[in-house]
Amino acid sequence: MHHICLIEIFWHNLQYGLSIGVAPYFNTKMTLDLACFTETFTLNDALESIGFGKFHCKLALMVTLSWIASSIEVMITSLLAPQLRCEWRLPSYQVALITSMLFFGMGTSSPVWGHMVDRYGRRVGLWICTIWTAYFGLLSSFAPTYGWFLFLRCIVGFGLGGTSQAMTLYSEFLPMKARGCSIMIIGGFWSTGTLIVVLLAMWIMPTLGWMWLLGLSVTPMAIFISVCFWIPESLRFDMLTGNTGKAMATLRRMAKENGKPLPQGKMIAFKQVSLHIHILRHWRTTILLPFIWLANSFSYYGIVLLTTEFLQSEDSCGLTQEARIEQTCSLQYKSLTSNDYKDILWTTLAEFPGLLLCMLGVDRIGRKKSMAVSYIISFLSFLPLYGCIGRYVSVNVSIFIARAFIYPQFHLALVYTLEVTLALGICIGMGRLGSLISPFVSQVMLTMSLYLTLSIYCGCCLLSAIACVMLPIETMGMGLRESTFDGDAVPSNTTNNRSSGATFSCCQGQIKPE
Repeated sequence: MHHICLIEIFWHNLQYGLSIGVAPYFNTKMTLDLACFTETFTLNDALESIGFGKFHCKLALMVTLSWIASSIEVMITSLLAPQLRCEWRLPSYQVALITSMLFFGMGTSSPVWGHMVDRYGRRVGLWICTIWTAYFGLLSSFAPTYGWFLFLRCIVGFGLGGTSQAMTLYSEFLPMKARGCSIMIIGGFWSTGTLIVVLLAMWIMPTLGWMWLLGLSVTPMAIFISVCFWIPESLRFDMLTGNTGKAMATLRRMAKENGKPLPQGKMIAFKQVSLHIHILRHWRTTILLPFIWLANSFSYYGIVLLTTEFLQSEDSCGLTQEARIEQTCSLQYKSLTSNDYKDILWTTLAEFPGLLLCMLGVDRIGRKKSMAVSYIISFLSFLPLYGCIGRYVSVNVSIFIARAFIYPQFHLALVYTLEVTLALGICIGMGRLGSLISPFVSQVMLTMSLYLTLSIYCGCCLLSAIACVMLPIETMGMGLRESTFDGDAVPSNTTNNRSSGATFSCCQGQIKPE
């Protein structure tokens, strides 16, 4: 808590008395008004006082719907690839292009959605991008040709680029102690979405086909759209845009639902400092963190796509030999079988124990060490694939372990980036770049050299582990900052005289309760 100097209160009292021709004059009402606000608090103080409770559970339920829906739209592409390869007689580079165009749309849309949420708020931006994704996701199920399908999936990716705002919005309501664990729990619902789409594919693909699968996959997004109006606007957005009444109303709502009191006094915000200045102060983090995001997305989606490729061969060494011969698919599609879907379910389940282990470490050994250890384990799990091991060991053991420890990196990196307040949009954009180029390695380069493909993924994991160790800041125990860099709060004295009294602020960006 911050205390306003009593001398400053006396000075403003004296100013008010002089302004009406009575000096010295002490306005009793004004003195009482100022006495009520002799204490100030920041947004982080308010969040810590309110704690984690019923409000956050309800908000988490809404966010999980968005996260599940986004997961389904992203992961469904890897399941459609074997079917579309044979139905449209696609070579490997065209199959890879389907996934890459989705991520190309996601990457190009990030600045657009970022500008929208900065101007209109996170809730509005999230609602619009979800409607966009649901509409074009449904439309892509009617694509008559490969060209139309490629175009529509790129447009779907454009909408998906804004759905990451759901996690950012949720994190801004969390108290410091609950942030790391809560974000990791929400991350588990991405895996839930993957499980749902695999089960849907197992049930629908053999009978109704891929068009029905794509059409039904937008159902979670339709549900989220119907409940999106309940989600409150970001407190930090309201503060920085001057919507003080909405910010205080949201805090009162949180306090009421959680059964906790708000801090006494007035809430203040700190002066914003230029993003360029903040980046220059943290130049090493500015270089390392975007690379970690790129490597994480590159490795994760590489593992997902390698899974379906490994399922097409009896052993890992046979992959390259079989890939050099274009599959004719003459009388029967080379689509995934029931056993293939079960293997995909098994590797997807790996994400849950991986998340659990990282949840145990993120608030104990810290963010940096948790990320570094996970990358090293993923690197080691790739090494057995260099041998001509059978399908059971390659998919059910090596890829299982690699996926278990790569997937949590998304959420560990998100927690770290939010806490260090370093241009989240830049990091997400680098992640999209990694996702975009990964299919050409896991599906196209694999046809030329298994060893080169594995070496790239191994090297990526190893370099990421080194980058995590080199990060200069450990953010465990740090609160989210209320602006770009709130350590540079600059006091200012502004007075607003009224007939009934006077109010003043001690910091720029002051938030006054109603």
